Amino acid sequence: MSESQKCETFVFLDLEATGLPDAYPQIAEISLFAIHRVSLEHPVWDESGDLLLPRVLDKLTLCMNPEQPFTPKAAKITGLNNQNLTDNQKPCFDGTVVKILREFLSRQVSPICLVAHNGFAYDFPLLRTELQRLGANLLEDTYCLDTLPALKGLDKAHDHGTRSRRGKSYRLGNLYRQYFGDDPKAAHSAEGDVYTLVMVFLHRAPELLQWAGTKARSWDEIEPMYSPGPRRSSGRSRNA
Repeated sequence: MSESQKCETFVFLDLEATGLPDAYPQIAEISLFAIHRVSLEHPVWDESGDLLLPRVLDKLTLCMNPEQPFTPKAAKITGLNNQNLTDNQKPCFDGTVVKILREFLSRQVSPICLVAHNGFAYDFPLLRTELQRLGANLLEDTYCLDTLPALKGLDKAHDHGTRSRRGKSYRLGNLYRQYFGDDPKAAHSAEGDVYTLVMVFLHRAPELLQWAGTKARSWDEIEPMYSPGPRRSSGRSRNA
């Protein structure tokens, strides 16, 4: 995108799902924090010098019971499974979820940029799959930024081709530990991971905003993770 079309709202996104891409996952939890760029351009610190989450933001977190069974590893990591989602009477990713997502995004000033860590490889394609299954899409004028390649690219540029970054981990939790000297809170819950993502972004906000101004992709360029089949209208797996 061109700088003249710079995004006004950044919507930080995380998904928890039933497994990795080779397991044809479905979304079990989604969380979004919508923050206007003015709050990212002007971060706030407390009296101790600790970076604070912006006071003005919109949040949306939804759980849903996917028809696809969780892999054992995904269930262990996320704390979610088909049984506890069934017990709490959560429906699957359906038209109501699409309507809520679109209405949440329509409240934000556009252009909108979705932000996820490893988003190009996982979150964005999986969300695209779930929407395509229902014949739905996000709003026009939506862009995407993946902080994983962005931070790698920024560090590579700073190093001027040296090898000082060899061996550095760009996992989201490790970046948070590096920047803030503490463990991230509520890791592997969608909302906890979005909080971590926002704080990591704020730590490098001027650089990441500039990166987004030239390298954010259009949502229309995102391909589905896999070709979705039709959503079954009856029943859903209850396997834990």
